[in-house]
Amino acid sequence: MRVAVVGGGAVGVTVAHDLAAGGADVRLYERDEELGDDRTRPRDRIEGSSHRAAGVLAPRPTDGVGAEIASRALDRFEWLSDRDHRFSVHPTPQVTLVDAEAGGKQAALREQTDAAREHGVDVACHEPEAIADRFPELDLGGVGLTAVTERAAYATPGPGAYVAAMADRARDAGVDCWTGVETSVSHRGDGPRVDGERFDAVVVAAGGWTKRVLAPTGIQLPLKPYRVQALVSGADYDGPMVLDTEAGVYFRPHPAGLLAGDGTVPEECDPDGWEPGGDDWFVDGALDAVANRTGHDAGADAAWAGIATATPDGEPLLGEVESGLHVATGWQGHGFLRAPATGEVLAAQVLGERDPIEAYAPGRFEGVPEFAVEEGMSL
Repeated sequence: MRVAVVGGGAVGVTVAHDLAAGGADVRLYERDEELGDDRTRPRDRIEGSSHRAAGVLAPRPTDGVGAEIASRALDRFEWLSDRDHRFSVHPTPQVTLVDAEAGGKQAALREQTDAAREHGVDVACHEPEAIADRFPELDLGGVGLTAVTERAAYATPGPGAYVAAMADRARDAGVDCWTGVETSVSHRGDGPRVDGERFDAVVVAAGGWTKRVLAPTGIQLPLKPYRVQALVSGADYDGPMVLDTEAGVYFRPHPAGLLAGDGTVPEECDPDGWEPGGDDWFVDGALDAVANRTGHDAGADAAWAGIATATPDGEPLLGEVESGLHVATGWQGHGFLRAPATGEVLAAQVLGERDPIEAYAPGRFEGVPEFAVEEGMSL
């Protein structure tokens, strides 16, 4: 079976590796010159989404499929961390904070936490005073409810290290990696093609560029790329990962001090024409939120934006869109933390070893509905 994978980010290198390990003859196409890197922050130019992700590995799924993928993704991240010195996973609990006046958000957090616990996720809600001694790094003033996710982690030096490590394993498994290549996908009566070359199957794992790659096929997806942002500060922080729902900011420890993010710009953007630097309003707001919760008043050493992808229901598009043509996109800002598992799932589908996940089926919508971009970490 000859398979082409278009996109060499975290999902692309994973699915390519797993396809080759399953016996397929795989070629991987990536427009960047390299697959992965060892940087702790991205470059000042437009590049693939995996290079610009925040490296937060803190899922809180509320359904069975999400729980399966979350658990499997962390298993595989840890497996790679144990075997490749370039990539590390640092187990660190995540604390979600909800304002004392936000009754609706408190109810939503309790509901989500109960649903996650039903599916085996180690997470629980707590009154703020119940966790104050455990997390003395945090000022919990004004907080009405918290949730602590125990099995969570962050990746260092950055997500690009996962891509580099998995790309090497893909090559070892026999994947033919073509980098620095712009490609287009078409689909004729005899099956999918990349740049006119026929394959038994094609997987498009191109993130925010998916619609552009698929344009020659005429296939339309309910998908919108949008900007999210992150920064690195020199603040000396060694506490838990935090999601402050009132400020709309998350932060975690980082090799340089602290990484903070979100900065969602809730509108569709051009994946080839977006601003890769962080916006002033995001930097100022994120630093204020960090100072309010930690007391650290350091400035930003670097700030950047990346591309996330939204769908009408906030769930990914994962599976076959035409005979032999598959997509993996629409992660709502959670693509990296799911990548090891979604790559595995899609490879199994392409090889005929697993049924599609109906909740993620690309064709589950009526046509291409209108929808608004929402923050991926909102309650």
